[in-house]
Amino acid sequence: MFEEMKNRHLFGITILFIILFIVVATLFSASEDVSGLAFQFALYIAAPVVYFRYQFNKHSVSLSDVVFIKGSKQWIPSVLVFVAISVLFSLSISWLQFITLNSFAPRLVDLIFEPFLLPENPFFLALTILFICIIGPIAEEFIFRGLLLKRMILKTSVWSGIMISSILFGILHMDIIGSTIFGIIAALVYLITNNLAIPILFHIANNSFAMIMAYLNPTWPEWLLLNTKADLYTQIPLKIGALIISTTLIWFVIRRLRIVLRNSSVEELG
Repeated sequence: MFEEMKNRHLFGITILFIILFIVVATLFSASEDVSGLAFQFALYIAAPVVYFRYQFNKHSVSLSDVVFIKGSKQWIPSVLVFVAISVLFSLSISWLQFITLNSFAPRLVDLIFEPFLLPENPFFLALTILFICIIGPIAEEFIFRGLLLKRMILKTSVWSGIMISSILFGILHMDIIGSTIFGIIAALVYLITNNLAIPILFHIANNSFAMIMAYLNPTWPEWLLLNTKADLYTQIPLKIGALIISTTLIWFVIRRLRIVLRNSSVEELG
């Protein structure tokens, strides 16, 4: 069903809602908090809901056909393992990206290390957390693992579709390489299960863990955390070790999922 949808239609609707958001925010002189949430509403709720609801009705498909509980529970242990490995890899590869970037664009690295401030108002804070941990992951999985992945597979091949959709997903996130790898794992899981509930669970668990870590502001493991620019140049051997280990684990996970995919009927898509 996703294969029959048009990427450009979703893009057009999204642009339309964003323009509408800008006009309304300007007319009402909205505060920064209100503008931020309104933008996320247009991007993650209004545009996807309008688009996918129309497409589901058009193709006589219900939500339960693409997101379902049956068979999902058995994936929970694997999803938790994927999250742990993905977080370790993201932290390690972020260090490598930032230390490399700092050699020729130090001002950009300074900008990256500026603290991310959450709204102080409890209402706006709760909505922001909801968007980051729940709404955003759901919308992004429908867009990248549902629509974009299946359309790219139809037009190219299974692995070309996986790589194109995952790279585009990575480009839209600060941690480009880590997010791209995350997208590859999520895409493989979706193609194996044909159930968006699994990558959605993976995405929600990953973002929720990141949000919890941001709130707790842990001091351990100090050698791996990147709280300031100076942290890039501390405990470098340990950071390299974490990168090697996490990369090996990522390779193993992707290889294992690829074998499962190859042995499934889904491989016929390519």
